[in-house]
Amino acid sequence: MFRSLALAALAALTLPFAHPSAAQEGSLTIAYHSGPANEAPDPRARQYGWLSNQSGVTETLMGLDRDLQLYPRLAEGIEQTDLTTWRVTLREGITFHDGSPVTAQSVVDSLTPIAEEGHPAHNLRLVGLLDLAGMETDGELIVVFRTNSPNAAFPWTLTEPGIAILGEASEDFPINATGPFIFREAVPDQLYRVEANPNYRDGAPALAEVRVVKTVDPAAAALAFEAGEVDLVINYPETDYERILSTGAQGFAAPTTRLFFYGLNASNGPLENPHIRRAVSLAIDRQGIVDAALSGVGGVPAGAIFPRVMGWAADIAPTYDPDEAERLLAEAGAVKEGNRWMLDGQPLTIDIVTYASRAALPPTAELTQAYLEAIGVTATVSIGEFGANNDAIKNGTADMHLQAWGTAPQGDPSYFPETLLAGPGFKVGGNVGGYANAELDALLVEGRKIFDEAERRATYTRVQEIIAAEAALIPVFHASAVTVGRAGLKNYVVHPAETYWIDTQVSLSE
Repeated sequence: MFRSLALAALAALTLPFAHPSAAQEGSLTIAYHSGPANEAPDPRARQYGWLSNQSGVTETLMGLDRDLQLYPRLAEGIEQTDLTTWRVTLREGITFHDGSPVTAQSVVDSLTPIAEEGHPAHNLRLVGLLDLAGMETDGELIVVFRTNSPNAAFPWTLTEPGIAILGEASEDFPINATGPFIFREAVPDQLYRVEANPNYRDGAPALAEVRVVKTVDPAAAALAFEAGEVDLVINYPETDYERILSTGAQGFAAPTTRLFFYGLNASNGPLENPHIRRAVSLAIDRQGIVDAALSGVGGVPAGAIFPRVMGWAADIAPTYDPDEAERLLAEAGAVKEGNRWMLDGQPLTIDIVTYASRAALPPTAELTQAYLEAIGVTATVSIGEFGANNDAIKNGTADMHLQAWGTAPQGDPSYFPETLLAGPGFKVGGNVGGYANAELDALLVEGRKIFDEAERRATYTRVQEIIAAEAALIPVFHASAVTVGRAGLKNYVVHPAETYWIDTQVSLSE
């Protein structure tokens, strides 16, 4: 089925950033666990586009509204003309921050380097998501995209923050974008600062400046907020949320597409056996974790990988059944000696790794350790760096990596399972645990090719059922964004994709 999306353009969604210094008039300072990698991070590289999109600097051809529905952003509309061809019509009169016009050719020039090896914008993940055979212009305002194969997710992929539309960079505009804020300064691993764009097409922003300060430790961010050094804390510690609201702060707790889950070493070690993976999953009391680690405000127990807020969630309830977990261990060949499970003559040991930039991660890992110990499985917990943890899973020195991902930052269900669980035929690959399932791979290929929504929904329901049945990864809880702001902050709203923070309406008053 061919489709034409020519939707009425909605107000673009964006949001602010922070730096620990006293708030200036018209300035918003945001504490966030991530920050710029260099003095002018290219939004197309790695995941740098998230920061520029969140702070209102960059914009994409398509956007996601707060109901996770697709809308034209820099585009006026998108039309599918055959199975592999999409025509994007640009809005008239849009300019880059340096005043130059946004044209079809500038879109092609902006996106071409993503696939060029050696270019600073080269990004294999985006290459895989786009799967482009080519791009061409048809006049000043129409870009024709041709994909290598049918890709129902293509319009949604154009909302990915890394697929930002940029003009030619210069000394004055090193990130020459189109948003309501202009990039002005980055201090690597510390500060990302933007200023209002007075010529923005929808009017000048209410804020003169947004400053995002990298604050990896959530407790440090909370202290900076109480000291008046920051105005907004993204990912505030859940266990302190009720108390800080009692001081007069504003709370913004709302469901998102983010999932806290265990990525698994499924290619060697004890979790290569699906019975042991399922046993581990059944041993985890997810409601207990939500109550203890999140104080009941940071999320809900997860069974399926997708949350209800997204609309693609399969009807898979989280299950806590330690007795069944022990039965599965015995079926896997483990033997219980006293109160301890043995495997191949050695204590069955699960090595858990995680990181600390989100407050709920370490206690969730420690509670999981306690639940495993309660059924007689030895477990260890180590706190490290995200990349090093993935390396440990890949090289077999760890078994479970507790992490937190947005399952649908583009609003489409294909991204998350393709990235984490698909076989080597998928270019987006991040399957460090070596999970392999031919049926899953075939479904993911088919999911891209199906344009009928009902058929596509059935495909991704089956994807979720396989993941749950095989414990290909272990969902723990669907996270809510727990954010705290000053009393004078107005018009800030949590976006469920978490890729939008500041728009022209967000303001801060004393």
